[in-house]
Amino acid sequence: PEQLYQGACLACHTTGAAGAPKIGDAAAWTERMAKGLDAMVSSAIGGIGAMPPRGGSQYDDAQIRQAIEYILENSK
Repeated sequence: PEQLYQGACLACHTTGAAGAPKIGDAAAWTERMAKGLDAMVSSAIGGIGAMPPRGGSQYDDAQIRQAIEYILENSK
């Protein structure tokens, strides 16, 4: 999962570019988790805000879920 994060998520979710919630920001991710993991995965797959579908990657649905779980695990 860390490699998935580094491959597609790191640029924006480490810096907060374009308003992306930063990894490690528990409050920002807690708000999003209130909608549930499936909703977060769906948003990431379809794109949300400035984030393109699948974060601009070619990751499949399972890989997107793993990357999100990695972010959440590292944002407690």
